[in-house]
Amino acid sequence: MYSIKDLTPRDYQSEIFETTKNKSTLVCLPTGTGKTINILLLAIHRLNNIKDSKIAIVSPTKPLNAQHVKTFSEHTTIPLEEVALVTGITKPEERKKLYEKKVIIATPQTLKEDITNNRLSFKDFSLLAVDEAHRATGNYAYNFLANNYLLTSTSPLILALTASPGGTKTKIEEIKSNLHIEAVEIRTEEDIKEHIQEKKAVWLEVELPPELKQLQSLIKSAFKNKVDDLKKIGFTKPPSLITKKDLIILQQQLRKNLVRKNPSTFYGISLTASLIKIDYALELLETQGLIQLKEFWEKLQQEETKAAKSILKLEEMQNAISLTYSLIGKDVKHPKLYMLRGIIRNELARNPKAKFMIFANYRNTINEIINLLSQEENVKPTKLIGQKSGLTQKEQISTIRDFEEGKYNVMVGTSIMEEGLDVKSGAEMAVFYDIVPSEIRAIQRKGRVGRTQTGKIIFLVTNNTREIGYRWSAHNKEKIMKKTLQLMQKETQTKLIS
Repeated sequence: MYSIKDLTPRDYQSEIFETTKNKSTLVCLPTGTGKTINILLLAIHRLNNIKDSKIAIVSPTKPLNAQHVKTFSEHTTIPLEEVALVTGITKPEERKKLYEKKVIIATPQTLKEDITNNRLSFKDFSLLAVDEAHRATGNYAYNFLANNYLLTSTSPLILALTASPGGTKTKIEEIKSNLHIEAVEIRTEEDIKEHIQEKKAVWLEVELPPELKQLQSLIKSAFKNKVDDLKKIGFTKPPSLITKKDLIILQQQLRKNLVRKNPSTFYGISLTASLIKIDYALELLETQGLIQLKEFWEKLQQEETKAAKSILKLEEMQNAISLTYSLIGKDVKHPKLYMLRGIIRNELARNPKAKFMIFANYRNTINEIINLLSQEENVKPTKLIGQKSGLTQKEQISTIRDFEEGKYNVMVGTSIMEEGLDVKSGAEMAVFYDIVPSEIRAIQRKGRVGRTQTGKIIFLVTNNTREIGYRWSAHNKEKIMKKTLQLMQKETQTKLIS
């Protein structure tokens, strides 16, 4: 018989376990409150009660899966040789042997490939635990695994976990449907506040300097001129109210009319493509900086599309490109960089042992941040990026370990830092270099601090730009998400009582 060791489940974890024993359940808990413990509790229960069964745990990245292996090693009596970490790096024939073990911890794409090629069967698996379950939308591999598992397993049960399933009922229902969820368990920060470290959120607004405002004005002028051309196809919304979402919807509508071969349709599609590109240039300037904008100009100049060529013909854009290069030559930087440097300087002066996690959306922004911070005497920065950006899974795990052990005191990263990373002796402060409108990503980011002690979250926002709207968009979606989940939980409880 297997058991839990060196761990006492909290009351809410035990309550959730009682539901998960009997129904495939979506568990939504704030980050840092022990969602993984519910995997352990249910895994032990299923292995002990269903003879000769196995369990599978899937997470989207190797660093997350490596953490699950560590948790099973530290907090269960399951022998480590019965726990297998499986990723695409492992050769197919070796993976086939690993599937004979009791606990399979893997990336979903790897399991999907091996099921498709008959190297793995879920027949003897009594539990499928899906971590970061908010990914179970569209054609993500989780959906294939859940379907195959229910069709194949003789004793199926699914446990899905996330801190943030989404801001709309439609999205949450999609996740529930894709993972065949029967019950929902949610606990908010208010429900379990005695187990959550305090997180202080501070919003700091920066103003673009006159040089960048001049550049901003040129790009906005080009955008307005192109919007005026939209009137030719009957689109009359004022330029100041048009969003990227509006342009994408308009473009999709126009593409549906392509079969009619109307010249105005082709014109409209090219025009909206131009506007989306100009809007993106404006976003880079307002939220990132000149290096990122310069890279965009260079890509645009290499394009052969009508949209790119029409943009480059605009006088305002020609002036904007020229000004971008001129300002880079004068070493003008986005004010967020200086604000960030000041924050870290001040915090290290107060607490020389402080650690920081900095979130940014763009790889070249991360490089610029590291270059600036590397010039500071007491700052030891490193970056955590995805495999596609150049860091292998082994290097990712090594970077996290080095940060935990104090070799670095600043870790700057992309979205890979957002999901599930439990950094021991982690960061006292998280800085959002840019604001994301996604409530899922905002919640994930906030969860990286305040896991074992009081944490501070600083949001850097460029005043009078789209980032102000992004802030409230994510906030409102999060509120809707919590209300929706609580209603679903009540519906589940009502059905159980009746």
